Amino acid sequence: MTPLPLPDFFTPQRADQVWRVPYEQRATQAMDWARQHGLQPVAADKRRIWLLLVDTQNTFCLPDFELFVAGRSGRAAVDDTVRLCEFIYRNLGVISQVTATLDTHMSIQIFHAIFLVDADGKHPSPYSQIKVEDVRSGTWKFNPALAGPLGVSPEYGQEMLLHYVTQLEMSGKYALTIWPYHAMLGGVGHALVSSVEEALFFHSIARTAQTQFEVKGDHPFTENYSAIGPEVQTGPMGETLEQRNPKYIDMLQDVDALIVAGQAKSHCVAWTLADLLEDIRGVDPALAKKIYLLEDCTSPVVVPGADYTHAADQAYADFAAAGMHIVRSTDPIENWKDFPKA
Repeated sequence: MTPLPLPDFFTPQRADQVWRVPYEQRATQAMDWARQHGLQPVAADKRRIWLLLVDTQNTFCLPDFELFVAGRSGRAAVDDTVRLCEFIYRNLGVISQVTATLDTHMSIQIFHAIFLVDADGKHPSPYSQIKVEDVRSGTWKFNPALAGPLGVSPEYGQEMLLHYVTQLEMSGKYALTIWPYHAMLGGVGHALVSSVEEALFFHSIARTAQTQFEVKGDHPFTENYSAIGPEVQTGPMGETLEQRNPKYIDMLQDVDALIVAGQAKSHCVAWTLADLLEDIRGVDPALAKKIYLLEDCTSPVVVPGADYTHAADQAYADFAAAGMHIVRSTDPIENWKDFPKA
């Protein structure tokens, strides 16, 4: 299928801004666009192409927000957003289903500063790395003032904290990082980037397809970098914190191809793909060949004292070795290796 032109209303210069999508106007334009370009409802698609967008939210994608993924260029996520929107518009007739994950947080969670205190009652600074020895030694401990709001005892909170950092270390995952407050439920940072929201709305109307939204990360006692499962699934007494979501492996088996983009390449995107690959290996390793990673629509975390570029690149190399395809959004998808034909 020949790539479509970009609609006149799309303005790349606004990709770094928050603004209101004019839904009624875009809906009319989308229906006109569908008639003009012969776009059919997705129900008529002979091949099913699924686009998964991981955390394309203001909090990660806009320079003035809390966890802007600047990469090494200083504006990586903004440039990723422009390329992603252009990819969606040019491939409206190809994309059958879109799933957008939403990192979703509240103030009192294990990776926020309020959760921990030192001997003087002070909280850790953003980007602090909390390791097992820090908790065992008492350098950092559970904030007992949170026991009531969380409905636990101070003893349980401390036991949970030690259990959590121990489980992270034993599994070889990143140490507990104290992140700036971000993706706060009900806040502007939680919303999709306006340019992406507009593109998804336009696709939904033009193709008569319902965009799927997946909330993750709202449990107070565990992180959810991955859209598929939490960093730690059980608490210190074996109690379930959160379970893995089987939806993604189920959907992968039902579609012809999965295209993945989002933020950040080193964290939520990589962890989601790693969990999906684990599920794939338990079902059918050949399913990995269905996955296409838009490498130019995702970037790694680079913050003071921590550059995750190498870790992100290594993760993508591992995914490629497992059979996934590393592609660029600017290349016609019909030219991608092994991409299913219409």
